Amino acid sequence: MKEQINEIRETAVKQINSCQKTNELTNLKVEYLGKKGKLSLLLKQMGKLPPEERKTVGQLANKVRNELEQNLEQKMAQIKLIEQENKMKSEKIDVTLPGQKFQIGNIHPLSKVMKEINDIFIGMGFSIAEGPEIETDYYNFEALNIPKDHPARDTQDTFYINDNILLRTQTSPVQIRVMEKQKPPIRIISPGRVYRSDSVDATHSPVFHQIEGLVVDKNITMSDLKGTLELFVKKLYGEDSNVKFRPHHFPFTEPSAEMDVMCFSCKGKGCSLCKGEGWIEILGCGMVHPKVLKECNIDPEIYSGFAFGLGLERIVMRRYNIDDLRLFFENDMRFLSQF
Repeated sequence: MKEQINEIRETAVKQINSCQKTNELTNLKVEYLGKKGKLSLLLKQMGKLPPEERKTVGQLANKVRNELEQNLEQKMAQIKLIEQENKMKSEKIDVTLPGQKFQIGNIHPLSKVMKEINDIFIGMGFSIAEGPEIETDYYNFEALNIPKDHPARDTQDTFYINDNILLRTQTSPVQIRVMEKQKPPIRIISPGRVYRSDSVDATHSPVFHQIEGLVVDKNITMSDLKGTLELFVKKLYGEDSNVKFRPHHFPFTEPSAEMDVMCFSCKGKGCSLCKGEGWIEILGCGMVHPKVLKECNIDPEIYSGFAFGLGLERIVMRRYNIDDLRLFFENDMRFLSQF
């Protein structure tokens, strides 16, 4: 049995010295010194030895066990030190290397121009009002003097959730909500998203943005409307900008008009940008219909007002000569980084 113990010692020492990883040492410890290890199993056979040999064999076995445990600990310390050094080398940071350049985002052109428009009207004494994008039929149509048989109520134009709930097709419902809660004088703009059932192409989208304005007070006239919008255009496009008003019809204003701005490219001569007309339509406007004022409990005999609405995407497209509305929503950095 002494020969077997010495043989186990020699074999174990060789294997310990050849180990390169901590898990290999752990496996060796179990293999030789565990409860079912080679040395442990051999010692269980000591009962078969003559009494005079048991003491000598037991002393040798304890000596070999202690020696192997000591070798294992020493080797384990060496391997851990080597692994730590390798880890530090692999994780070393060269502080002299140039840093990584992070791409900084840009303000979206729609957000950029919307903020500019908001600032222009705030400078003229307007405040910003917001409302829900999911509206009732009453606020989106009835309160705005849009009858039941009006084409705007057709399901081809409006996203209906049920017979009474829909996605707002304009931000005009915000004006109604403000007039219900606030007594004149009122001077607000209501920017936000609106929804219409349009197919996506270069000039149409089912989701787009509007900025509408409302002024209600005593002695408000069409000249106030024209003066406000002319000043707005000059602030937005430059002092040399010219506008003109054309008669139109909206159910919620009377009289109503479309406002055009002189083409920035040809200065009224006619070109491909303005389709040869020399003028570009940018918004609709008019004096608030007396029926709308009455619906909001405002006496049209005492108060009058004007309203206007413009499509943000159209303004931005004209501003930057963009010919495809879809570019605003595709998140293409090649396009957005230009702004």
